[in-house]
Amino acid sequence: MGFVQLDSINTVARAHDMILYARRPAYRAKHLKQLYERDRGLFEHWTHDAAVIPMAFYPQWHLRFQRDTEMLRKRWRNWRRDGFEARFDAVLQHVRDHGAVSSSDVGKDEKRGSGGWWDWHPSKTALEYLWRSGALTVVGRSGFQKQYDLTERVIEEHLRPGTQPVDAEATVHWLCSAALERLGFATSGELAAFWDTATAAETKAWCAEQLQQGELQEVEIELADGKLRKSFVRPGTIEAAVELAPPSGRMRVLSPFDPALRDRKRAERLFGFHYRIEVFTPAEKRQYGYYVFPLLEGARLVGRIDMKADRDAGVLRVTALWPERDVKWSPARTRRLEAELERVARFAGLDSVSFAHGWLR
Repeated sequence: MGFVQLDSINTVARAHDMILYARRPAYRAKHLKQLYERDRGLFEHWTHDAAVIPMAFYPQWHLRFQRDTEMLRKRWRNWRRDGFEARFDAVLQHVRDHGAVSSSDVGKDEKRGSGGWWDWHPSKTALEYLWRSGALTVVGRSGFQKQYDLTERVIEEHLRPGTQPVDAEATVHWLCSAALERLGFATSGELAAFWDTATAAETKAWCAEQLQQGELQEVEIELADGKLRKSFVRPGTIEAAVELAPPSGRMRVLSPFDPALRDRKRAERLFGFHYRIEVFTPAEKRQYGYYVFPLLEGARLVGRIDMKADRDAGVLRVTALWPERDVKWSPARTRRLEAELERVARFAGLDSVSFAHGWLR
């Protein structure tokens, strides 16, 4: 996958945990925490959003640090006129003296707001900037609040920024290659969006160069609506795909932030599955629900389910399920759904599953 997006909403379980569980049923939340916070096998930074990424990829983020240093200083200086830049030295010194800190540990004499980014106090903004630009590293989370430490105390010296000049061309090559490896086939725009570091122009130029060198092939992918879309693949990809075993028919609950759906437009083109998370939509304007989970069966997205953990009662409560228009919801599908929800309930530490009256819409 390359990275796993982090998200704080815990309707059933955290998004990152559900992403990994959907692929590896033996996975438990403690495994990610151990790999990230104890073993330092992962680091946290930005792709299209906050994510945990293999530590081996850390040198490829030097370009991101460099670009965020320039972009965020300008953007946040325009958006936030509260002097966050003047807090850099004090924040770094505080971390140097006290070890890993959270935003609540710095700027205690500064005005606190409601918690949205627009309401950060200056020292919180400074922490985020120093993290995004590479001077600080997030070493874990407590109650989902980030803990920041000096990069020099966390990241091995040979991986750190500043040990050698940033090679933008080599990094763009790695980003595009690694994105294509994970997507299988993609347009240049889809490659750029995967890590969200290389620009559209850089990725387009990379594709043209690789195509000319014979390192890429251009193919046409049949979309859900029958139209054809030109995409790039590595030579041999099509032949290898023909030999793949068909996917398991098991039904799986996906997180709204699952990589299979992260690029909403791509997912809609390939699966005919239109999905929008409605967390920030007023209740009366929601088409489905606050936090609705896509359902994957084999290679098809067959529906979406609104459910929530009732932790006091130990029950996973299913409010509604909407099959896709071309999906007939048979008794066999219901049995596969029940088996999966029982597994998900155990994973979330719940004892049973309960279906509301009229759950099948």
